[in-house]
Amino acid sequence: MRMPELANPVERGQKTQLFAEAEGRSRQLDVCFGWNTDDPACDMDASAFLLTDEMRVMSDDWFVFYGQTVSPDGAAAFYASAGADREKITLDLRRLERRITRIVFVLTIDEALEKGLDFGRVRDLYMRVLDPGTGRELVSFRPDAPLKGITSMTMGEIYLKSGMWRFNPVGNGVKQDLAGQCGIYGVQIC
Repeated sequence: MRMPELANPVERGQKTQLFAEAEGRSRQLDVCFGWNTDDPACDMDASAFLLTDEMRVMSDDWFVFYGQTVSPDGAAAFYASAGADREKITLDLRRLERRITRIVFVLTIDEALEKGLDFGRVRDLYMRVLDPGTGRELVSFRPDAPLKGITSMTMGEIYLKSGMWRFNPVGNGVKQDLAGQCGIYGVQIC
């Protein structure tokens, strides 16, 4: 897959203001992910954890991924095929439950631990946030951390602070599967 041109890249930890809360509650965003791999066994998935101030989900329903594609309030939705991007999660902040103040975006490799796979087999990894009305990129991020040995990565987060919606490019990779990431935010996987 050809990587799109990233127009507004930021570095890890470079927090960027997106818009004021009053504007945000009328805004929609497309959070898009892309990558390439030469190993067809390296099946990657994007997911979003919709969190309260306590950095936890209110219930398991507030975890959006390929197996649960829409949040209870309808504000977040997962799409497996996203045009120029591999996957995307759409956000409609008008519909977002008021107690949700942070949305964390994670990429994982399906059965990475069982199959001995890691992000070292992945290239052209990126995340970008678009205005779906215009298609304009608001911000993008390419992790620069070493990827070998990593099986899941917190790519970034959109969060509310002091009345402003902001983007934080995290790029934190760990050797955990999806269940391990879910445990961090209080999601119970049966």
